[in-house]
Amino acid sequence: MENKEITLLKKALDRQKKARQQAERILEEKSKELYDATLHLKETNRILENLLNQKSKQIDNAFVNIVDPYLIMDLKGKIIKMNSAAEEFLGFTKEENIKLTSLIHPDYKEYSKSCFKSLYATGLIKKFRPGIVLKNNELKFIEVNGSLINDTSGKIIGAQGVFRDITSEQEMKNLLDSQRQRLDIIVEHSPLGIWLSSSDKLIKANITMQKMLGYTEEELKSINPMDITSLESLQESKEYRKKLFNGEINDFSLVKKYLRKDGTHFSAKTTVNAVRNVKGELKYEVALIEDITHEIELEEEKEQLVKDLESSNKGLQEYAHIVSHDLKSPLRSISALTTWMYEDYKDKLDDNGVYNLKMMQDKVESMDKLIDGILKYSTIKSDNLDNSIVDVNEVVQEIKDIIFIPDHVTVKTANTLPTIYADRTKIHQLIQNFLSNAVVHIEREKGLVEVGCVDRDTHWEFSIKDNGVGIPKEYHEKIFKIFQSIGNKERSTGIGLSIVKKIIDLYEGKVWLESEIGVGTTFFFTLKKQNENTTSN
Repeated sequence: MENKEITLLKKALDRQKKARQQAERILEEKSKELYDATLHLKETNRILENLLNQKSKQIDNAFVNIVDPYLIMDLKGKIIKMNSAAEEFLGFTKEENIKLTSLIHPDYKEYSKSCFKSLYATGLIKKFRPGIVLKNNELKFIEVNGSLINDTSGKIIGAQGVFRDITSEQEMKNLLDSQRQRLDIIVEHSPLGIWLSSSDKLIKANITMQKMLGYTEEELKSINPMDITSLESLQESKEYRKKLFNGEINDFSLVKKYLRKDGTHFSAKTTVNAVRNVKGELKYEVALIEDITHEIELEEEKEQLVKDLESSNKGLQEYAHIVSHDLKSPLRSISALTTWMYEDYKDKLDDNGVYNLKMMQDKVESMDKLIDGILKYSTIKSDNLDNSIVDVNEVVQEIKDIIFIPDHVTVKTANTLPTIYADRTKIHQLIQNFLSNAVVHIEREKGLVEVGCVDRDTHWEFSIKDNGVGIPKEYHEKIFKIFQSIGNKERSTGIGLSIVKKIIDLYEGKVWLESEIGVGTTFFFTLKKQNENTTSN
């Protein structure tokens, strides 16, 4: 019994020993597996750490190397990170704990609030364009594109954004807006009517255009430009606009008549310019309309006045010839009668009677000269000039040979006179009047009259200088008017210098004088240089 129990105990111990050995073997195997797993985990962790470091470096490098300014801010607007481009632009570093919202210019505060609300609502912000004040107090304009930053649980923890400097762009935009506003003001207040249309549809008509036509801008938008063109101008307008549309011309100008809303019409100078796209297709028509109704009416009046004046001048010239003929006939009779009376009764009349007869003869002669002067004055016109080459030296010599020059007076030229292109008869008439007046008004012992000329580029400037009695200042303008003479000199008809003035006017010249009482007078006159191709007005 005792041996049996011992045997059983030995078997149990043996089984327990085997079980322990098996457990130790399993534990040894598991320990090895665990060790191998630990080594594997350590290697994996090392690899992951290397990858993480590489990614972090890549992210940091990317952050630093972003060309445009880039920043990250928390929910209160405080900048917590920014790249060097942002620091350089703003003038701040992240260590200065700057809030982005504090940099925004006061004029853009409300605009910024609405944009930030949109950012929190949608998660994105695009083309946010505020004005900001930099550290140096300089105002800049930026364009921001950004987004919210969430943690792993989806909670919003901040925002990030890239921005760029658009100051120059904004300034240019402001300048263009300002110029556009000024242009709009100019267009609206222009004295010209301005019409902008496309495909026969009005786009814009300024206030002047609206007033011209009597329509509002809204009413004009439903009207084709041809609908306000009068029938007499319609065909010409259509032909020009067809060429404009086909690209044959880029602009045209014409005078046309427009129809107002009330049915009346007005004449206007219309200039139309084409605005084309890059393909050369007509995009817009810009028309400038100038109301010239009044000018046309004035021109028509002027033309009628010219016709009336020409008719009147012709009538006056004919009348002058008729009157001169009718006046000269009785004058000749009176002259003949007084001559006969003098010859028949000079021995029977006393000195007073003879004197009266001579006075009658003088008066008749003065009247004859006056009639001749009127005829000469009436025939001086631009359309009867017979221009040719004229040597003024020869003209002066001819005049010296035919007019009466007192013995105590010398007439000479101060310098060689020019050869000009003019009507010889008129030049002769002109200089003769001056010389005739000069030689009879010299009362000193030795009289001198000098004729001179100076080249004044476009004109010849002549002078006739004498050492006569002189002309009072109050007569300097008066003597060039018809029937005006100095004092009561009976030998003057008052026509000579008015003839001079009229001839000088024909040659686009001027006449004036300088005079001193008791010293003498110098008459000056200019004649515009002519040539064989020049026509007088």
